[in-house]
Order: sequence, then structure tokens, then C-alpha cells
Amino acid sequence: MSYDFSLKFDPRTIEHLGVKMYSTLPPALSELISNAYDADAGSVKITFHEQNGEPVSIQVQDNGSGMNADDIQNKFLVIGRDRRKKEGDIPSPKYGRLPTGKKGLGKLALFGLADLITIDACKDGKRNRFTLSWNSLINTDGEYHPDTDIVDEDTERKNQTIIKLSSLKRKTPFNIEALADNLSRIFIVDDSFNIILNHTNGKQAYVTNERRYSQIEREFTWSLDDLNMDLGEFGNEVEGVFITAKTPIPPSSGLRGLTIFSRGKLVNAPEFFSNSTSSHFFQYLTGWIKADFIDLLDEDVISTNRQSINWANPEMEEFRKFLAEVVSKLNSRWRSERRKNKEKSLSKETGINRDEWFSTLPNEIRQPAQRIVTALEGEEGIDESYAPVFQALHEIIPEYPHLHWRHLHDRLKTRVDSYYKNSQYGEAADQGAKVYAEILREMSGSPKDGTQIAEVFALKGDEEPLIKVADLETESGKNIQEGQQHMTRGVMRGFRNPINHAPIDSVVPSTFSELDCLNVLSLFSYLITRLDYVGDD
Repeated sequence: MSYDFSLKFDPRTIEHLGVKMYSTLPPALSELISNAYDADAGSVKITFHEQNGEPVSIQVQDNGSGMNADDIQNKFLVIGRDRRKKEGDIPSPKYGRLPTGKKGLGKLALFGLADLITIDACKDGKRNRFTLSWNSLINTDGEYHPDTDIVDEDTERKNQTIIKLSSLKRKTPFNIEALADNLSRIFIVDDSFNIILNHTNGKQAYVTNERRYSQIEREFTWSLDDLNMDLGEFGNEVEGVFITAKTPIPPSSGLRGLTIFSRGKLVNAPEFFSNSTSSHFFQYLTGWIKADFIDLLDEDVISTNRQSINWANPEMEEFRKFLAEVVSKLNSRWRSERRKNKEKSLSKETGINRDEWFSTLPNEIRQPAQRIVTALEGEEGIDESYAPVFQALHEIIPEYPHLHWRHLHDRLKTRVDSYYKNSQYGEAADQGAKVYAEILREMSGSPKDGTQIAEVFALKGDEEPLIKVADLETESGKNIQEGQQHMTRGVMRGFRNPINHAPIDSVVPSTFSELDCLNVLSLFSYLITRLDYVGDD
């Protein structure tokens, strides 16, 4: 069959849907990459040629199924051809891919980049090559015939398609790393499809899923399953990965919000799907949702440039509500996990475990302390300036903030610790009495106990007392010495004897209140403190 290739169109269609919509590299190249993907290619290589620092040409080569003359005339050169209606929405033979192309307008993107487009395609041993010229095309009325130099020529080349863009409109040098970053935000790449960027200066870059968020220092990463939420009708329809950064994501990155993909390609640029777009949280959120069902809807809800979805569609309205719930769940999860991390960092920095600290405070102290801490944290969580304020509050309200505990003698505190911290103040005071008597026996060598142990402080004529707690050369010293004896006898008779001759539960709090026990414990602490004088004598 003989072909005289022709392209039928209204020139204004090319200008509006091609030149004006695809004037930058990433979206225009993405259309060529999509064509390669739909052609069942395992790889697509894009080579950028420069000469003396100026762009010369771009060549896109894939190893897909290629095109023969019939494919070129009845598929490639037909603007607005709906591939899925013509061929069916069926998986590709080699990789089982469902087509990403639908509107048949992607080829117009090429004219947004270049004035000359040469297509060199091989399929099943036949080769075809032709060139589209923007200047010739835009001045043609109704039907355009591209310059064709090879038609169904026999070839030993494998199936492939090479598209070369020349007479480029771009004047600035190529940055393939930046291009790879941008393209990674347009595609979800699987292992069966490699996108490779080459530069004539020898540099090479790959488009990968990892590259998409490589510049973000992650704090948390969750999948949709991690959110433990009811997915409802979308349970088997969507999957996603959500990332929050350690520091705010720059607006210029174009990554703030959740990106939606369908069949591996962008269909909605990053968005928050929430009415509270002023929230601090949105500065940290990025990630993607894969929702292939969007391509199966009766109505085509994807915009021509694949940057947005028609959310007025009833099914998309429900999907948007679902996404708002996801973002709300992420917001709560982020705040909770961030607070936990901050608290761990705070504990490491200050040496204070907040939960353990609060657990030692009585209700009347804990509740206002918690309100202060909550106010300091604010709605957005703990920041770096929080630690010194937190430490200062802890100094004002330490663990076990009753004055009794703060000032107990160390020899006593270590022995009553377990009772005190369990709020067993009666047992703590009783143990204090035993500890005090034990210390007196060790110091004096006296075997006495109870009220009689007070005799170790007795003044008997010119004899030195067994334990001296003051300077006995002064009247004040003698008073202190005798006071130690009387207080020891009094607390042993008035507290230790009653609490030892009956179960503690029957004495506390009926006879001795918990405050009484704490006061007695403080008295034992004072009496032990007076014993420190012995070492200074």
C-alpha cells in the first residue's frame, strides 16, 4: 500500500494545545516518555545536545513496539485520537501495562519545544522517517504533508522509535539533574521501565521514585495502611506514601502537598485537600496517592495538561472528601509522633523524663503543671526554645515536690525511697524511725532501742555523752544536746511506739494523717542532720 502521509487539523489547535501548553521541558518530555511507556518500551533514552553552551537538539529513543506506515498515518498523525476507544483499554503484550494516553494531544507538546520534529520509527522489519516543520504546518490550511524520506523501507533494526527535536526554542543550557528531578515528580517508575537522561558532555541522570523526594530530610514516612483508618469504598482502589520533613519544605520545590497519580503518571499537582491550608502542618507534608481508578471513570476528569482533576465530578467529590480525611489523619499522627520525638530529645537534653516527672506529682500540683507545659508547647508542638523553660519549671516543681522530700537527709532518703514514692507515708515514717535508731546504735555502740536509745545524748555530770551533737562549752550547745535527747525520746514514744504496736493501716490515717507522717519523717531527717556535727568535732 502506498502512503502520502498527511496531518489534518486546524492550525490554531496546534498553537493552543501544543505551543502554549507545553512551553517548558518537563511536561513536554513527559508526553514522549508516556508514548514510550505505552509502546511497551523497557527504556527510553533522552539525549541533550549542546554546542558552545547553546542547545542544539533533543533526541528521544525508546525500544518499544515502534510504528509502521499504517500506525503513523492512522494513529500518530491523527490529532485527538482516543486510543482506548479505538484499540480497547487492554494491557500491553509484553509488560501488561494499561495505556496512559487517552486524548491524543500529547504529540502537540513537541511544538512547544522545537520547530522541527523528525520521527524515525522501525517496526517488524520496516522503517519510516518523516519531519514535521512548525513554520510549514502553521501556514497550511486544513491538511499538512510532512517531509517524508523513508516509507516502509526494509531494515534489520529492532523495533524502536527515535524522535529528534531541532531548531529548539530554548536558548539556555540543559540541566539534566534538574530535569530528572522534575520528571520524577511526573511519573511513578517501576522496574520494567527505565528513563535515562544523557548529555553530550558525558553527564547522565536517571528518573527514579527515590529522586522525587531525595532533597527532603525526612522525619516520618507512612503508608496508607499505617494510618489505621477506614478506607471505605476506596480501600482496594488506592495506595499511597506520605512523608513529613524535619524542616519546612520550600514552596519553590513544588512538593508541598499530596500528588495524585493514575497509571503511573501525574494527574493532579501537589495539593492539601483541606480547608485549613494555613496550618503549620502543611509546610512539612508531601507524598503521593496512586489512584488508577480515575482512568476508568466514564467522564474524563483529567485536565489536558494533567495538572489537575475536575473535582466537580460526583465521584471525584467523594474522593476529595476521602483525601481530606487522610490529610486530617496525617495531621494528627504527625503532631503525636513529632511530640514523642521532641520529648525524647528533650529528655536526652535535660535529663528529665516528662511522664515520670508528672507521675510523681500530686493531683493538685500535676494538673496546673500540665496546663503550663501544654501552653508552652503551643498548638504546633515543642520547639528548640522550649528546653530551658522546661528545665526552669522542673526546678520550681521537682519530682515529689513536697518540701519533706526535697530536704530529707540523704541517709534517710535512700532508705525510705520505695515507700515514699508509692505514697506509703506511714511506712516511710516508720522506716525513718528504724533508720534513725540504727544509726544511733552504730555511732554509740549502745544496744538500746525505742525511747531508751535517747540516752546516747544524755549529759551525766562531767562525762561526755555517747553522741555529742553540739558544742557543750556553751549554754546554747547544751540546750541543743538536751533537745536532741528529748525530741528523740518524744518521737519514739509518741510516734514509733503507737505505729509499731498496731497494724499501720489501723493507725494511718485514723490516728496519724499522711501529713503527720510526712512531718514526723522531716523530724527524723532533722535529728539525723544534727548527727553530722559529730564529724565536725
